[in-house]
Parts: sequence; structure tokens; C-alpha cells
Amino acid sequence: MYTTTSRALLVICSLGLLLAACSDSADSGAAPVAAEANFDTTLTMQELMLYVLEPAADGLWSTAGWVEDRDGYRELYPTTDEGWEHVVASAAMVAESGNLLTLPGRALDNDAWMIYSEGLTQAGFRAMAAAVTRNKEDLFQAGADIYSVCSACHQAYDPEINNRFTSD
Repeated sequence: MYTTTSRALLVICSLGLLLAACSDSADSGAAPVAAEANFDTTLTMQELMLYVLEPAADGLWSTAGWVEDRDGYRELYPTTDEGWEHVVASAAMVAESGNLLTLPGRALDNDAWMIYSEGLTQAGFRAMAAAVTRNKEDLFQAGADIYSVCSACHQAYDPEINNRFTSD
């Protein structure tokens, strides 16, 4: 029977092997799958953010760090195997959301958009690895990196987004 940690490590190793295999096929001159595939990008960018990326990021951010309020200081990190599994899953969704943003029909350009999307994917994978190893410091840093990528992208592509979240 696999433990949570061994399953997550298996997923990470499998992703690494898949990426290596993809880079080998790219070197051999094979056409990328994206050029041949027909992607259904029915969800709008706003729906993708609202229903996929934001819940995943919030699931990660709500479990990394600490708060100090009138009840005192408390850590937000998971205390159970199930809690850590949730963080691994949230981080995986963040990572894959970066990939979803690069699909034809979603990518707004081949410049900064792709850099931000790749940054989101990489930060998501760092968060996933930190959750697998239960490394609180690395998880906190990966969460900060995700926030930085999201903020930079919003500033570049939707600077008015902050106005939507402020109350009058």
C-alpha cells in the first residue's frame, strides 16, 4: 500500500519522466502535441480563474504560514495526512493551471504571458514538492512565489482587477 508521501513522490517522478520524454521528442524534430490537438477552451479566462485557479491557490495559501489575531499566534500548516494531501492537490492544480493558461485560445501572447504561466507552473510544482516533504518554509516561499506571479500578471494584463476587490 502506498503512503501519501510515496504516492506524491511517484506523481512527481512520473511528471519528471514525462517532461524528459517530451523534451527528447522535441529534440528529435517531432511536432509538439499542442500543434495537432484541438483544445476545448470554452471556459472564459474569468471562469478559469474563478473556478479552477483561485480555489486551488486559496487552498494552498490558507494552509501555509501563520496568523496572529486576538486569539493569539497560530500556524496554518496542516496537522494531518489528509490536510497535507489537500495541499499537494491544491499545488498540483495551481501548476496545471499555468499549463492551461498557455493553451491556444487562452494565451494572450507568446511573450510575458508565457513567462508568467510558466512561472505559475514552476511555483506550483515547488509548492507540491514542499507539501510532499512537509517542508513548511519551502511551502511558504512557494506560496509567496505564486502570489508574486499572479500579482505581476494581473498588473500587466488586468491592472483594474484590484478595483474589483475593494469595497466602497
